[in-house]
Amino acid sequence: MLPQFRKPENDSARPQLPQPAMTNLAVPNTSSPSSLGARPNGASFRPGGPSTASVIGPDLVIQGNLTSKGEVQIEGEVQGDIYGTHIVIGERARVTGGVIAEECVIRGHLLGTVRGRRVLLQSSSHVEGDIYHQTMAIEQGAFFEGKSRRTDDPLAGLVRPDRGTAPAASDDTLPPPPPDAAPGI
Repeated sequence: MLPQFRKPENDSARPQLPQPAMTNLAVPNTSSPSSLGARPNGASFRPGGPSTASVIGPDLVIQGNLTSKGEVQIEGEVQGDIYGTHIVIGERARVTGGVIAEECVIRGHLLGTVRGRRVLLQSSSHVEGDIYHQTMAIEQGAFFEGKSRRTDDPLAGLVRPDRGTAPAASDDTLPPPPPDAAPGI
């Protein structure tokens, strides 16, 4: 026989305690033989946090250089050089230009030079160009046409462009006006 449960009449006088919210957004542990291209275990996805990637969407075309101090995930098209810490080139992405990063994971098309400490060409990648690396992995099925050069520091001697450090234009650095232009225009 089941007991009869009744709510005591004096329960309404008891203060209700707030329930704790579930805020753990940790990435599940995905162990793989290679940690190249994987986030560290326990990394959380917090908006604006240090692990937030800048995403170039599939409908976006960038003509010019791209510089980031963090992670960049490219799903669209970039025509220019890419500088970053961790760069992921998605399966449908197309990059024409150089890539310079600490870690570079390539899944899509790249036509240009890659310089990175850790470079991973995944099975869907198509790379035409030279790769300067400290550590490199090529998955079965990846397409690679070019030279692979192992160096102790593939990023040494490279000048990373910083935003806002371009010298201000002065009169002697500006090109001369066209001959048919009127003065003051």
